[in-house]
Amino acid sequence: MDWSPVSGHVMTRWAEDVTPDKVWQEYPRPQMTRPQWLNLNGVWEYGIAPRGQIKPPQFTGEILVPYPIESALSGVKKPLLPNQRLWYRRTFNLPEDWFGKHIILHFDAVDWETNVWINGSPLNPHKGGYLPFKYDITPYINYEKNELVVAVWDPTDTHWQQRGKQSLKPKWIWYTANSGIWQTVWLEPVPNVHITGLKLTPDIDTSTLRVEVNASGATNSLCGINVEIRDGEGLVAAGQTSDEKLDLIVPLPNPKLWSPDSPHLYDLTVEICDNAGPLDRVGSYFGMRKFSLGRDGEGRPRLCLNNQPLFQYGPLDQGYWPEGLYTPPSDKAMLCDLELVKMLGCNMVRKHVKVEPARYYYHCDQLGLIVWQDMINGAKAVGNIKSFLTILFGSKRRDDKNLRTSGRHVYDSRYDYMRELREVVEHLYNFTCIGMWVPFNEGWGQFDARATAEWLKLYDPTRPIDHASGWFDQGGGDCHSLHVYFKSLPKLKPDEKRAAILSEFGGYSLKHEGHLWNCDKNFGYKKFKTSDNLTEAYISLLEKQLMPLIEQGLSGAVYTQLADVEIETNGFVSYDRAIMKMDVSRVREVHEKLLNT
Repeated sequence: MDWSPVSGHVMTRWAEDVTPDKVWQEYPRPQMTRPQWLNLNGVWEYGIAPRGQIKPPQFTGEILVPYPIESALSGVKKPLLPNQRLWYRRTFNLPEDWFGKHIILHFDAVDWETNVWINGSPLNPHKGGYLPFKYDITPYINYEKNELVVAVWDPTDTHWQQRGKQSLKPKWIWYTANSGIWQTVWLEPVPNVHITGLKLTPDIDTSTLRVEVNASGATNSLCGINVEIRDGEGLVAAGQTSDEKLDLIVPLPNPKLWSPDSPHLYDLTVEICDNAGPLDRVGSYFGMRKFSLGRDGEGRPRLCLNNQPLFQYGPLDQGYWPEGLYTPPSDKAMLCDLELVKMLGCNMVRKHVKVEPARYYYHCDQLGLIVWQDMINGAKAVGNIKSFLTILFGSKRRDDKNLRTSGRHVYDSRYDYMRELREVVEHLYNFTCIGMWVPFNEGWGQFDARATAEWLKLYDPTRPIDHASGWFDQGGGDCHSLHVYFKSLPKLKPDEKRAAILSEFGGYSLKHEGHLWNCDKNFGYKKFKTSDNLTEAYISLLEKQLMPLIEQGLSGAVYTQLADVEIETNGFVSYDRAIMKMDVSRVREVHEKLLNT
C-alpha cells in the first residue's frame, strides 16, 4: 500500500491522524440509524481516462476515499479536467449473516456525474455533487468477493451545475475544485420490507411530534408503525398506527425546548410492523423547537425561536480544509470547528454554498448552534466588477427575465437547481439546528428568487427564508438581507413584512507567516498587522456599528468568516486552524454583550 498525503501546502493538526485504516469511521447517518453497516472508506484503486471512454482504464494508482482527488489527503492531489473521467475500483466481502437481506450501497456525496457498476452490472447514473444517493444492489451480489467500480465526470465551472465556489483556476474568493467521492461510501443490510426515510416535524404550539415514514417492499399485511420517544432512559411518549398508515402525530406533554442555551434532544425509535410483529426498526432523535418570523415590542419583524425574538449571530463557514478541501480530515476536526464557534460565544453559523456530511448538522444539534443553510450556487456569477460596485453602492435587478445574465437561460439548469433545492430540504429537514434556508447568494445563478421563496415556504413552512442573500433583492422571502464590505454599516431601512439581517459583513484580515496557503497572495476586506489591532477593530465594529442596528430592528448578522480559505486570510482562525487571530476572551465577551442587546 503506497498511500501517503501529498505535501506542498499547510495542513491542520488532524491530518497526521489520518491513516488508510482509520478514515471517517463514524456512523454516517445519525438521523436514521441501524446497528449493522459496513464502511467502504479507505484505499481504492484509481485511474484517469478520456471522458468518452466507456470501459475502465488501467488502475495505476491508489487513492484514499473519501478525499477528493485534488486534495493532499487523497494521496493524489491532481486536478480532474472536464474532458476526463475519474475511475475508482475496490472489492469487498459481505458478512455471512447479511445474506438473505437486501443490500443497500450508499454514496453520501460524489461530485458530479456518477456511474456505478457492481460485478460488471451497471446501475442508474446519478447527477449532483452534494447529496446522498443509494442503490439496492441485492440482485448483483456474490456470496464471495464483489467488485465495485465508479466513474465520475466533473466539469466544475465550465458547466451550469451547482458547484459552490469551486474553480479550475482558483483565485480571490474562488477555490480549488473537488472532484469524485468526497463523503463516506458504505453498505447496510435491510429486510425486504424496510424504512427508507423519516420526516419529523415538531410543533411546540401543540406539544406534538409528527412522524411520517417512507417504506419499501410494503405488502397488504402491513399494519403500520410504532413510535417511542425517550428522554435519556425514560419513555416519555409513544404511539402507533393501524390500517397501513405511516403517518402519526405523537403528543409530548410538557416538552423541553431546544435552544442554543439548552440544546435538549429526545431519542426516537420507529418500527414498521405487520400482523406478526416488527419488520424493521430505526433509531433517530429530534428537538422541540420553532423557528418563525414574529414581531418585537415595537412591532418590528424579528427572527424568533420558540415564539420569542432571538438575535442570531455567528460566522460564515465555508467548510474548506487545506489537506482535504471539501472533506474535513476527520469528524473530530469538523467538531472542533463547531466547538470553536460555541467557545467564541456565537449561537449561529451560516453554512455557505455547501452541504456538509450529516454529522456536521448532528454536532450542531448537540451543541446548540443554529444553521443558516445556503443552497449551492451554480450557473453564472455576476462578475467581479459588478460585485464590487454592488457592495459599494447597492443594486437591484429583476431576476425573472434576461436569464442569460445569470447563466440560467438553459432550461436544464433551472430544472436541476429546483430539483437539487428540493433534495437539500428533504435531506436536512429533520435536523433541529436548521433555522434558515438561503436559496440564492449574491446573484450567483439567481433566477425567480421571489417565486422560489414562495415555493419553498409551501414545501417547508417551518423555517424562515432569506431568498436573496446580499443582492439582488426581489422583495420576497422573510428577510431583507444585506452584505456590507469596504464601508461602514448603514442605517436600517424599515421593512414592514421582513426581518432585517446582515448576512455578511466584516472580512477583517490578518496573515500569519508559516500558516498560509499561498505566501505570495492574500485577500481580505480590511487588513491588519497585529492581533491586538485586529481585536480592537473587531470589537469596535460590533460595539459602535452593529449593536446600534440591533436596537433599530436588526435580527441577525454573519461575520466573514470562521477560518481562512486558501488566499482569503479573513478568518477567526488561520486556514490550518493553528492560530487564533484575536483575543478569545475579549471576543467572547463582546459576543455575549451583543446577544444580550
